[in-house]
Amino acid sequence: MDILYGNDVVKAMSEQIKRELDNLSGYIPHLAIVRVGERPDDLAYERGAVKRFEKLGLRCTVHSFAEDIGNQAFSFAFDDINNDNDVDGILLLRPLPRHIDEKAITEIINPIKDIDCISPINMAKVFSSDETGFAPCTAEAVMEMIAYAGIDLTGKRATVVGRSMVIGKPVAMMLMKKNATVTVCHTRTVDMEGACKNAEVLVAAAGRARMINHNYVSSGAYVFDVGINVDDSGYMCGDVDIDDISDIARLCTPVPKGVGTVTTSVLAKHVLKAAKMRREQ
Repeated sequence: MDILYGNDVVKAMSEQIKRELDNLSGYIPHLAIVRVGERPDDLAYERGAVKRFEKLGLRCTVHSFAEDIGNQAFSFAFDDINNDNDVDGILLLRPLPRHIDEKAITEIINPIKDIDCISPINMAKVFSSDETGFAPCTAEAVMEMIAYAGIDLTGKRATVVGRSMVIGKPVAMMLMKKNATVTVCHTRTVDMEGACKNAEVLVAAAGRARMINHNYVSSGAYVFDVGINVDDSGYMCGDVDIDDISDIARLCTPVPKGVGTVTTSVLAKHVLKAAKMRREQ
């Protein structure tokens, strides 16, 4: 079985991003990261994004707010960032604290600046295959890895485990756009093992540590692991038991160093696209 590491995909994407940046006549796209509180996973993603943008020569500004900021105060502050003409893209780290009306924020964000698909407008564009929208960065990272691996999805049987609006559903739509025949599994699926075993391409986004073992994987399958879990020993792992499927699958992405590694590069790609769209307007 081949292991597809995220860094291999990142290198290829970085070259393309730098070429496109050279075509912007010196303009440097600008990302605003908006964070409320100091959740460890938010801070880790933020650090990764800032580091990636620095390497690519893109601008990135972090707007951090205390966890106890009032709903109205946060709404006003977010509105200022949303209307700042110097900002090309906005990454809102979620979930927000419960006292903040997250739904209201998703409805007011400028869709052109919404580079991680929190706006219902962009989600509708993903479902209608409208190229002017932005898919969730993690979902598109899966598609970038599939493309890098040279997998022609036309006619392929693909199964997605998980139906969230962040990964499962948008990935399913994007796979269908590439002419795959898609099955989506969830907690109420009957014979999930059979549905997965039938797949030539399997995307695991269930959020359950190492649940995908040899019983779920067909011979020669391509397996993309989107899960981020912590096992009983305190180690990070994915949804896939990669050792258990090593003699069955043709290819698998690891956790860590897999899909998550590509996500910040997709973020940069989206900010570059947003900057182009705004300049054209």
